[in-house]
Amino acid sequence: MKSIQTIPGLRIAIDGPSGSGKGTIAKTLGEFLQLPVLDTGLLYRFVAWRAINSATAPEDEEALVALLQSSQKKLVWNCEGIFFGGNKCNAELRSEAVAAVASSVASLQGVRRALLSLQQTVAKAGCIMDGRDVGTVVLPDAEAKFFLTASQRERARRRWMQLREKGDDNSSIEAILNEMKTRDARDASRDIAPLLKSDDAIFIDSTTMRPDEVIDRILAILERRKLIILNNQVETYP
Repeated sequence: MKSIQTIPGLRIAIDGPSGSGKGTIAKTLGEFLQLPVLDTGLLYRFVAWRAINSATAPEDEEALVALLQSSQKKLVWNCEGIFFGGNKCNAELRSEAVAAVASSVASLQGVRRALLSLQQTVAKAGCIMDGRDVGTVVLPDAEAKFFLTASQRERARRRWMQLREKGDDNSSIEAILNEMKTRDARDASRDIAPLLKSDDAIFIDSTTMRPDEVIDRILAILERRKLIILNNQVETYP
Protein backbone atom coordinates (compact mmCIF):
# COMPACT_ATOMS: atom_id res chain seq x y z
CA MET A 1 0.00 0.00 0.00
CA LYS A 2 1.10 3.63 -0.42
CA SER A 3 1.34 6.45 2.09
CA ILE A 4 1.59 10.11 1.16
CA GLN A 5 3.91 12.60 2.80
CA THR A 6 3.42 16.33 2.19
CA ILE A 7 5.93 19.13 2.55
CA PRO A 8 5.48 21.12 5.80
CA GLY A 9 2.86 23.85 5.59
CA LEU A 10 1.58 22.79 2.16
CA ARG A 11 -1.24 25.08 1.03
CA ILE A 12 -3.38 24.05 -1.91
CA ALA A 13 -5.81 26.55 -3.43
CA ILE A 14 -8.80 25.24 -5.39
CA ASP A 15 -10.95 27.86 -7.09
CA GLY A 16 -13.91 27.56 -9.38
CA PRO A 17 -17.57 28.43 -9.94
CA SER A 18 -20.53 26.94 -8.11
CA GLY A 19 -21.14 23.29 -9.01
CA SER A 20 -17.66 22.71 -10.40
CA GLY A 21 -17.04 20.00 -7.82
CA LYS A 22 -14.32 21.87 -5.96
CA GLY A 23 -15.85 21.10 -2.56
CA THR A 24 -15.98 17.36 -3.25
CA ILE A 25 -12.47 17.35 -4.69
CA ALA A 26 -11.08 19.38 -1.79
CA LYS A 27 -12.65 17.02 0.77
CA THR A 28 -11.39 13.86 -0.95
CA LEU A 29 -7.93 15.33 -1.49
CA GLY A 30 -7.81 16.34 2.17
CA GLU A 31 -8.49 12.74 3.18
CA PHE A 32 -5.68 11.50 0.93
CA LEU A 33 -3.15 14.07 2.13
CA GLN A 34 -4.36 14.34 5.73
CA LEU A 35 -4.68 18.11 5.38
CA PRO A 36 -7.49 20.23 6.84
CA VAL A 37 -10.01 21.42 4.25
CA LEU A 38 -11.24 24.99 4.60
CA ASP A 39 -14.34 26.13 2.70
CA THR A 40 -14.16 29.92 2.29
CA GLY A 41 -17.68 29.99 0.90
CA LEU A 42 -19.03 29.09 4.33
CA LEU A 43 -17.66 32.34 5.73
CA TYR A 44 -19.69 34.42 3.27
CA ARG A 45 -22.70 32.23 3.88
CA PHE A 46 -22.20 32.90 7.59
CA VAL A 47 -22.33 36.66 7.00
CA ALA A 48 -25.44 36.20 4.85
CA TRP A 49 -27.06 34.02 7.52
CA ARG A 50 -26.35 36.60 10.21
CA ALA A 51 -27.71 39.34 7.95
CA ILE A 52 -30.96 37.45 7.36
CA ASN A 53 -31.42 36.67 11.05
CA SER A 54 -30.73 40.26 12.11
CA ALA A 55 -32.78 41.84 9.30
CA THR A 56 -29.67 43.60 7.96
CA ALA A 57 -29.84 44.65 4.31
CA PRO A 58 -27.33 42.60 2.26
CA GLU A 59 -26.21 45.74 0.41
CA ASP A 60 -25.53 47.72 3.63
CA GLU A 61 -21.75 47.23 3.72
CA GLU A 62 -21.12 49.26 6.87
CA ALA A 63 -23.80 47.43 8.84
CA LEU A 64 -22.60 44.03 7.62
CA VAL A 65 -18.99 44.74 8.63
CA ALA A 66 -20.16 45.87 12.06
CA LEU A 67 -22.31 42.74 12.35
CA LEU A 68 -19.36 40.54 11.39
CA GLN A 69 -17.01 42.25 13.83
CA SER A 70 -19.50 41.81 16.67
CA SER A 71 -19.88 38.13 15.73
CA GLN A 72 -16.20 37.18 15.42
CA LYS A 73 -15.66 36.48 19.11
CA LYS A 74 -18.23 33.68 18.87
CA LEU A 75 -17.10 32.52 15.41
CA VAL A 76 -14.87 29.49 14.87
CA TRP A 77 -13.95 28.37 11.35
CA ASN A 78 -12.05 25.14 10.83
CA CYS A 79 -12.03 21.95 8.76
CA GLU A 80 -15.33 20.86 10.34
CA GLY A 81 -17.11 24.00 9.21
CA ILE A 82 -18.54 27.03 11.01
CA PHE A 83 -19.30 27.15 14.72
CA PHE A 84 -21.13 30.12 16.24
CA GLY A 85 -21.53 30.41 19.97
CA GLY A 86 -20.30 26.83 20.27
CA ASN A 87 -22.98 25.49 17.92
CA LYS A 88 -22.20 24.01 14.51
CA CYS A 89 -24.32 25.78 11.91
CA ASN A 90 -23.25 24.19 8.60
CA ALA A 91 -26.77 22.94 7.85
CA GLU A 92 -28.30 26.39 8.22
CA LEU A 93 -25.62 27.89 5.98
CA ARG A 94 -26.38 25.47 3.12
CA SER A 95 -29.92 26.71 2.51
CA GLU A 96 -30.83 28.23 -0.87
CA ALA A 97 -32.01 31.45 0.83
CA VAL A 98 -28.59 31.93 2.44
CA ALA A 99 -26.79 31.07 -0.82
CA ALA A 100 -28.72 33.76 -2.70
CA VAL A 101 -27.69 36.45 -0.21
CA ALA A 102 -24.12 35.16 0.15
CA SER A 103 -23.26 35.95 -3.47
CA SER A 104 -24.25 39.60 -2.95
CA VAL A 105 -22.48 39.85 0.40
CA ALA A 106 -19.28 38.41 -1.11
CA SER A 107 -19.08 41.33 -3.55
CA LEU A 108 -18.59 43.87 -0.75
CA GLN A 109 -14.98 44.97 -0.21
CA GLY A 110 -15.43 45.66 3.49
CA VAL A 111 -16.74 42.16 4.16
CA ARG A 112 -13.95 40.50 2.17
CA ARG A 113 -11.31 42.62 3.91
CA ALA A 114 -12.72 41.73 7.32
CA LEU A 115 -12.50 38.00 6.53
CA LEU A 116 -9.14 38.00 4.74
CA SER A 117 -6.83 37.96 7.78
CA LEU A 118 -8.86 35.15 9.37
CA GLN A 119 -8.49 33.00 6.26
CA GLN A 120 -4.76 33.64 5.93
CA THR A 121 -4.08 32.98 9.61
CA VAL A 122 -5.93 29.66 9.66
CA ALA A 123 -4.14 28.54 6.46
CA LYS A 124 -0.59 29.05 7.77
CA ALA A 125 -0.24 25.55 9.22
CA GLY A 126 -1.08 23.95 5.86
CA CYS A 127 -4.46 23.26 4.31
CA ILE A 128 -6.59 22.78 1.24
CA MET A 129 -8.74 25.86 0.73
CA ASP A 130 -11.50 26.11 -1.84
CA GLY A 131 -13.39 29.17 -2.97
CA ARG A 132 -13.50 31.75 -5.74
CA ASP A 133 -10.50 33.98 -5.04
CA VAL A 134 -8.17 31.77 -3.01
CA GLY A 135 -5.39 31.62 -5.59
CA THR A 136 -5.68 35.27 -6.58
CA VAL A 137 -6.37 37.07 -3.28
CA VAL A 138 -6.45 34.91 -0.16
CA LEU A 139 -3.39 32.72 -0.79
CA PRO A 140 -1.57 34.24 -3.78
CA ASP A 141 1.62 32.51 -2.64
CA ALA A 142 0.06 29.05 -2.19
CA GLU A 143 2.40 26.20 -3.12
CA ALA A 144 -0.18 24.72 -5.50
CA LYS A 145 -3.18 26.26 -7.24
CA PHE A 146 -5.96 24.66 -9.28
CA PHE A 147 -8.92 26.17 -11.10
CA LEU A 148 -11.72 23.62 -11.41
CA THR A 149 -14.68 24.16 -13.69
CA ALA A 150 -17.29 22.37 -15.83
CA SER A 151 -19.93 23.38 -18.35
CA GLN A 152 -22.83 25.37 -16.91
CA ARG A 153 -25.34 22.66 -17.80
CA GLU A 154 -23.24 19.97 -16.12
CA ARG A 155 -22.84 22.13 -13.03
CA ALA A 156 -26.59 22.75 -12.98
CA ARG A 157 -27.21 18.99 -13.30
CA ARG A 158 -24.91 18.29 -10.35
CA ARG A 159 -26.67 20.88 -8.21
CA TRP A 160 -30.05 19.43 -9.22
CA MET A 161 -28.87 15.97 -8.17
CA GLN A 162 -27.71 17.32 -4.81
CA LEU A 163 -31.10 18.89 -4.18
CA ARG A 164 -32.92 15.68 -5.12
CA GLU A 165 -30.74 13.72 -2.70
CA LYS A 166 -31.85 16.16 0.00
CA GLY A 167 -35.50 15.51 -0.85
CA ASP A 168 -36.14 18.61 -2.96
CA ASP A 169 -38.16 17.43 -5.96
CA ASN A 170 -39.48 20.88 -6.91
CA SER A 171 -36.33 22.29 -8.53
CA SER A 172 -35.74 22.01 -12.26
CA ILE A 173 -32.42 21.87 -14.07
CA GLU A 174 -33.46 24.82 -16.26
CA ALA A 175 -34.29 27.02 -13.26
CA ILE A 176 -31.00 26.12 -11.60
CA LEU A 177 -29.15 26.75 -14.87
CA ASN A 178 -30.65 30.23 -15.24
CA GLU A 179 -29.80 31.08 -11.65
CA MET A 180 -26.27 29.76 -12.19
CA LYS A 181 -25.78 31.91 -15.29
CA THR A 182 -26.79 34.99 -13.32
CA ARG A 183 -24.49 34.09 -10.44
CA ASP A 184 -21.55 33.32 -12.75
CA ALA A 185 -21.93 36.69 -14.45
CA ARG A 186 -22.10 38.49 -11.11
CA ASP A 187 -19.10 36.63 -9.67
CA ALA A 188 -16.97 37.22 -12.76
CA SER A 189 -17.84 40.91 -13.20
CA ARG A 190 -17.72 42.20 -9.63
CA ASP A 191 -15.08 44.82 -8.96
CA ILE A 192 -13.81 43.23 -5.76
CA ALA A 193 -12.11 39.80 -5.96
CA PRO A 194 -13.88 38.56 -9.09
CA LEU A 195 -13.89 34.87 -10.00
CA LEU A 196 -10.70 34.57 -12.03
CA LYS A 197 -8.14 31.90 -12.74
CA SER A 198 -4.75 32.76 -11.26
CA ASP A 199 -2.03 32.91 -13.92
CA ASP A 200 -0.12 30.11 -12.20
CA ALA A 201 -3.14 27.88 -11.49
CA ILE A 202 -3.65 24.54 -13.26
CA PHE A 203 -6.93 24.58 -15.22
CA ILE A 204 -9.06 21.43 -14.96
CA ASP A 205 -12.35 21.02 -16.84
CA SER A 206 -14.25 18.27 -15.03
CA THR A 207 -17.29 18.20 -17.34
CA THR A 208 -16.57 14.64 -18.49
CA MET A 209 -14.31 13.56 -15.64
CA ARG A 210 -15.13 11.43 -12.61
CA PRO A 211 -14.01 12.79 -9.22
CA ASP A 212 -11.36 10.07 -8.91
CA GLU A 213 -9.90 11.09 -12.28
CA VAL A 214 -9.61 14.70 -11.10
CA ILE A 215 -7.94 13.54 -7.87
CA ASP A 216 -5.47 11.37 -9.78
CA ARG A 217 -4.49 14.30 -11.98
CA ILE A 218 -3.98 16.63 -9.02
CA LEU A 219 -1.91 14.05 -7.12
CA ALA A 220 0.27 13.48 -10.17
CA ILE A 221 0.94 17.21 -10.47
CA LEU A 222 1.74 17.53 -6.76
CA GLU A 223 4.12 14.58 -6.94
CA ARG A 224 5.84 15.92 -10.05
CA ARG A 225 6.39 19.23 -8.27
CA LYS A 226 7.79 17.37 -5.24
CA LEU A 227 5.11 18.82 -2.97
CA ILE A 228 4.14 15.30 -1.94
CA ILE A 229 6.07 12.06 -1.75
CA LEU A 230 4.44 8.69 -2.35
CA ASN A 231 6.00 6.01 -0.14
CA ASN A 232 5.51 2.33 -0.83
CA GLN A 233 4.83 0.45 2.36
CA VAL A 234 4.72 -3.28 2.80
CA GLU A 235 2.36 -4.56 5.48
CA THR A 236 3.88 -7.15 7.82
CA TYR A 237 1.92 -9.52 9.96
CA PRO A 238 3.01 -11.15 13.22
